[in-house]
Amino acid sequence: MSRRVLVVDDEPDITALVAYHLAKEGYQVSTASNGVEALAAAKRERPDLVVLDLMLPGASGYDVLADLRAGRETAQVGVILLTARREEEDRIRGLSLGADDYLTKPFSPKELTLRVQAVLRRMDSPSQPTPGTLTAGSITLDQVAHRVAVEDEEVILTATEYRLLLILMERPGRVQTRGHLLEVVWDANPEIQTRTVDMHVQRLRQKLGGAAHLIETVRGFGYRLRDPAEGARR
Repeated sequence: MSRRVLVVDDEPDITALVAYHLAKEGYQVSTASNGVEALAAAKRERPDLVVLDLMLPGASGYDVLADLRAGRETAQVGVILLTARREEEDRIRGLSLGADDYLTKPFSPKELTLRVQAVLRRMDSPSQPTPGTLTAGSITLDQVAHRVAVEDEEVILTATEYRLLLILMERPGRVQTRGHLLEVVWDANPEIQTRTVDMHVQRLRQKLGGAAHLIETVRGFGYRLRDPAEGARR
């Protein structure tokens, strides 16, 4: 079955261009021109991925992204921000809200389709582990069901957040450099910067709540999953 992609942009020419190239790659494509339409379509059609402009009439792309991540039915949908806004603060804000990728206009349709493929691949195959359950302190990660729980309460993660946590939990106590995480989580996309890793770790910690301290920052290098016995020091 082909994957569903929702394209959200208020510029008809951009929408048509993106939809054409994605459909040519075999995706089922639907479109929306504003935030209200986008959220209604996402809940109705349950797309696998949303290509989302930031500057939309009415609700902004940021608002749409926040609502997608807040809704249980849409929390795990892949999201690629496609926007003319190039400032670092816009990229950081988008990633902090849970975007999986960020591409600026003007853009190459071929690059966009490759980015869509990369995000969907991460969603399909978060890693290549031996199926089983990993635990670290109060965190439990079920590799078969792709579910994460903290103190037996399920935590809803995006595919990127799940993959990031899985890599850390597979290698407890070992420092994972930002460069290595970019390679294994983001497929070493040249446009993805180390700041992206930091933003996703920050969001992952927020979702883990009381278990957030288990992800330790190793200054100047990256991150590691600490031994729970070490306590909560940073």
